[in-house]
Amino acid sequence: MEAKEACGVFAVYAPGRVVSHLTFDGLYALQHRGQESAGMAVSDGEAIMVMKDMGLVAKVFDEQKLSALRGSMAIGHTRYSTAGSSDWQHAQPVFRGVGRAGFALAHNGNLTNTKELGERAGILPGLVSSDSDLVAEMMGMAYPSGDAERTRAEESGDLERVLGEVLPLVEGAFSFVLLDTERIIGVRDPNGFRPLCLGRLDATDELETGWVLASESPALDVIGATFIRELEPGEMVVIDANGVRSERPFAADRVDPRLCIFEFVYFARPDTTLYGNEVHGARRRMGQLLASQRPVAADLVMGVPDSGVPAAEGYALASGIPYGQGLVKNRYIGRTFIAPTQAERANGVRRKLNPLRENIAGKRLVVVDDSIVRGTTTRALVKMLREAGAAEVHLRISSPPFKWPCYYGIDTPDRSKLLAAIKSPEEITEYLNVDSLEYLSLEHLVKAIDAPGAGFCAACLTGEYPVAVPVAIGDHDVVEGATSATARS
Repeated sequence: MEAKEACGVFAVYAPGRVVSHLTFDGLYALQHRGQESAGMAVSDGEAIMVMKDMGLVAKVFDEQKLSALRGSMAIGHTRYSTAGSSDWQHAQPVFRGVGRAGFALAHNGNLTNTKELGERAGILPGLVSSDSDLVAEMMGMAYPSGDAERTRAEESGDLERVLGEVLPLVEGAFSFVLLDTERIIGVRDPNGFRPLCLGRLDATDELETGWVLASESPALDVIGATFIRELEPGEMVVIDANGVRSERPFAADRVDPRLCIFEFVYFARPDTTLYGNEVHGARRRMGQLLASQRPVAADLVMGVPDSGVPAAEGYALASGIPYGQGLVKNRYIGRTFIAPTQAERANGVRRKLNPLRENIAGKRLVVVDDSIVRGTTTRALVKMLREAGAAEVHLRISSPPFKWPCYYGIDTPDRSKLLAAIKSPEEITEYLNVDSLEYLSLEHLVKAIDAPGAGFCAACLTGEYPVAVPVAIGDHDVVEGATSATARS
């Protein structure tokens, strides 16, 4: 996979606990969702302190910095850039010093109507630095101002009231977590493109019950919280001293569940629960169904670490071909999408993966991976296996062909750089230098996820976009529901 994945968000309301350390651990569990920057905002009930920087969570925060972040509630973020450049200015959470003590916001996703929102907010074209900053600016403008006589009780509901005004105007993919000095709030867009779940920290003799919001359930596990449920599409959860309250800020006709299907294929951790199912089991079933589509004689089934491994296990189980390890992964190398050029991405494969020649030499291999985007890293991987002595390489992909860009929170290339959009399966087979190639069908992918009645967004596979997207219409790039707005990088 060569697409950048979704950011990670985390929030905790836990009086009496050291929330900065809980947030650090939660973000660490979500590090796979973004490695460009990390940050957190912590409130002690009187003020909000924000700390963020470029780099991994463990680089941005140390014990000294965490000790300085005192309070009973916090939100956190791990980022990669889909809208806005990769620099400190765009690290999150974002903060606005409005009202009595301000608010902070962290965002996972990508908005599709930033042009219209910017015009509504009176922001000149080109000055919208990021989706998150735009939403924060709109909220800041909606905050009451100039009334020095308002009491703290009157001010305490400002964040929720302002969200009620701004959220119905926002379109696209967004899971927000927000914080002021009284509460944390989690919001999931009406389509539920990006995941968000709720957890509980049980009360003890000394501590009250705490509440947690996170992009993925392993972030709850790592801090000892109990998974309660996934937030529903279009739901807003408010957590304060009175407990947890659910609100519905969106019109009912906008609610149409469309969780990104690639959360199951690639983005989510295998131990994450989505639509009530553990992702690892879905990936194993993908491999089992893939084995039935195009059987091949082989000596070894191997997976490309990490997300290809469960599917490879399933493929071996269904095919009867022995499963084995063919590649060793360097755990200290980040995902190959970080490299900015194709040549660097290809070199990154050798830094990240090394072949086990004894298992590969002279063998007919079934190589299972999650997807092919540009094809650069896959081609380099196949070359590595050939050089290690593989007699045959049969590539099996546990998702359908990736043919369309995503505008809902995954930074993918335009269509001209998507291998399956510009080459036929036969041409891809030749380009990658494999003996055979098979993609999992969309029907089998949905079957493997095993969530009857659940809704998915598969726009990157089908070109059918459930929400209008900001894309220039070209002769070969027409998409359903597209607007004529210019696409953002």
